[in-house]
Amino acid sequence: MSKHHILKMIQGRIVEDGLFETGVAGVRLFRATAAVPCAPAVYEPCVIAILSGAKEAVLDGERYIYDESRYMCCPTSMPVKAGTPTASPDNPLLGVMISLDQRVMNQLALEMENAGSAIRPDAGSAGAQGIRLARWDAAFTDALMRILQLGDDDTDTAILGTARLRELCYAILKGEAGHFARRAFGAGNAIARSIAHVSSNLDAPVSIDDMAARAHMSRAAFHRKFKQATTMSPIQFVKSMRLNTAAMKIAGGITVNQAAMEVGYVSPSQFSREFKRMYGQSPRQWSDIQTGPQSVA
Repeated sequence: MSKHHILKMIQGRIVEDGLFETGVAGVRLFRATAAVPCAPAVYEPCVIAILSGAKEAVLDGERYIYDESRYMCCPTSMPVKAGTPTASPDNPLLGVMISLDQRVMNQLALEMENAGSAIRPDAGSAGAQGIRLARWDAAFTDALMRILQLGDDDTDTAILGTARLRELCYAILKGEAGHFARRAFGAGNAIARSIAHVSSNLDAPVSIDDMAARAHMSRAAFHRKFKQATTMSPIQFVKSMRLNTAAMKIAGGITVNQAAMEVGYVSPSQFSREFKRMYGQSPRQWSDIQTGPQSVA
């Protein structure tokens, strides 16, 4: 199997821009033909594999451009800026997004550890820790091809989809970004659990002390380990998650005040100040220039 075969399969299935379900929960195809500059977004735990074109993501100042040579692995929710800088009708962006289910990934990581597969030292530890790019290998390519082949038969998809998704997740955990992902999904990763809790409760009050207590760490130890994992302080991370999520909601048509409340701001003036400080324009200005979601994936 090869990436060329996967590309041909995607080209045969989608002929317009957008995200499309494959029939296997958590696996979607996407297409974009418009160049979109990086805009606020939130990457939920996922792997994004590009078959044609390129995507761009910026996390805490670190820029990642990924294409058919390397897939992107983001094992925890991360506030980013994302765009499709080179997409055009003549050079469409085509790819696959695989959502990483925490239960499945945790189970696989634990089984690998129990089987004696130790987490290797991470040679790519420099730079932001929330995202990693990984070269395609034969196992990942074959597993991705096998899961996409199920789309040709509803019965095959219903019966084999879960098993083949597990196979694909295993290939990710064994691949070039595997040691990085296993640190997020392995036993005892309190930082990843803390990120998941914050991401699911953006409208709730939060403090470093609360996050540290939930992780069973001292404030100082939690702050240090959190920054090692994400390159951001806990409070910086929470603020970025809230503002990026609000920006996405506003771009999707929600009013500025409603978006602010849904991400935990009780003061509209504070929300406006922090939004303008991060994005260089007020929420109202942002709303005026947005006509809908700004990028695929």
